[in-house]
Amino acid sequence: MALPKGRIAQQALALLRRASIAIPESRNDRKLIIDSEDGALQYIMSKPTDVPTFVEHGAADIGVCGLDTLRENGNNVYEPLLLPFGYCRLSVCGMAERPNRPLRYESQPRIATKFPNLALRYFRERNISAEIIPLHGSVELGPLVGLADLIVDLVETGTTLRDNGLVELRTILDIQAVLIVNRAAYRLKSQAVQKLLAAIRKSI
Repeated sequence: MALPKGRIAQQALALLRRASIAIPESRNDRKLIIDSEDGALQYIMSKPTDVPTFVEHGAADIGVCGLDTLRENGNNVYEPLLLPFGYCRLSVCGMAERPNRPLRYESQPRIATKFPNLALRYFRERNISAEIIPLHGSVELGPLVGLADLIVDLVETGTTLRDNGLVELRTILDIQAVLIVNRAAYRLKSQAVQKLLAAIRKSI
């Protein structure tokens, strides 16, 4: 099972514990592969963006990631179960003093984002010729330093936006954690996979 390092991993492990699925007895943040208490499972601890790749290519049978990562990467995996954590949304945001006009009236807006594929698809579907500027750090800086007109970013509470004079304009995608399964493993290890899914569904 591949898990993203950080809060999602902790929430996933807590859910698995409630489902009576063996988890690592103790966490060593330096170890990248950790055996479960009973040795029946191995947990791959990776960057969140890499989890779907491990699962798609069979390095892991099962994984937990956010819908944002999955939709951005377009990985070819099964998505049998949404999980009750990791809630947030992917939104178009801009400066608070920006005129409140429809996005379609924008003339070639520059969009700073960590999600270039989702952002490009969103604006193309609305016939807006947007310039996508990929960023990997604090996307909120884009409008503040004149790099971008708008941003597309994850929003949970909105505090960071407000602290930097930004507001949400449109929601692109509602997001939560999702359990994903490698397509070959779903068939070849069906009994084990279905048993695990049933246990998690019951605990939810």
